[in-house]
Amino acid sequence: MKKSLIALAVLGASGAAMAQSSVTLYGVADVGLAKLEGVSSQMSSAGTMNNGNSRLGVRGVEDMGGGLKAGFNFESGLSLEDGSTATSGGGFWGRAANLWLGGNWGTFKMGRTLNPSFYGVAAWELTGAANYSVVGSTYSFAGSGARNSSQFSYKTPDGLGGFSAELGYVMKPDNGGNAKWDANVIYANGPIGVGLSANKVKGQKTGFALGAKYNFGSFAVAGSYNDAHGVRKGVSLGGSAMFGPFTLTADVTRDTKNTAGKKYTNFLLEGKYALSKRTFVYLAGLRLDSTNNYGLGVRHNF
Repeated sequence: MKKSLIALAVLGASGAAMAQSSVTLYGVADVGLAKLEGVSSQMSSAGTMNNGNSRLGVRGVEDMGGGLKAGFNFESGLSLEDGSTATSGGGFWGRAANLWLGGNWGTFKMGRTLNPSFYGVAAWELTGAANYSVVGSTYSFAGSGARNSSQFSYKTPDGLGGFSAELGYVMKPDNGGNAKWDANVIYANGPIGVGLSANKVKGQKTGFALGAKYNFGSFAVAGSYNDAHGVRKGVSLGGSAMFGPFTLTADVTRDTKNTAGKKYTNFLLEGKYALSKRTFVYLAGLRLDSTNNYGLGVRHNF
């Protein structure tokens, strides 16, 4: 459970309540044993065969009244092997560093954050976008990776009959001389989850992914088509079954095009056992481009 550390009401000189602010500390502890192709078995805390990366984050929100809110999110990755920082960005807050304004008109965000293409894939991907997701590992979230730096983005408000959309933009000087746009359209309503992701850097082909998931209750199926900027294209098909606290997931990708050479069939087999609402153990095997990789670990969310 995410715990609020600070909650205070700011009162004006007149005694009227002007705003309410809160700051929350949260994180993930994920560590286990991994065996990667060509590498001896070893402890892993931020690797391919972890369910997720260990992290520590802080986020805050100020309710300014009239439906207008302001907030921020800072997040740092860490290794439970030695306590060192483990981030994909260039600094301590390499996982997230952003500021946002929101209201009944939607949310405008600025900074480093998970990008629209990632959220579009996560709407239907069966593992919850785990590190060892065969779709994410093979096609890299429509070829964009999971995060954008220096992104300006707008997301539509909730309550649109299950539909939402987000558009992000990174300006030319902030992206190595080539501007980038990144977008999604998502439909999530009851058992159905559908996501379209698309992104493009100037001078590059558009990358996109279109996928859908249907949850029957104790069983879910998902399928997709992915195009990583024309370099690699392919389809995925998988299913997930729940047996009480145990969940078994199988997911397969098949290339229809790979400019690097061979077309691969990759697959993932994952088993998770929930010890509580916030803690589970997992065992996963990932066949990725002719390599065999395995992971066994524990994840705790707080």
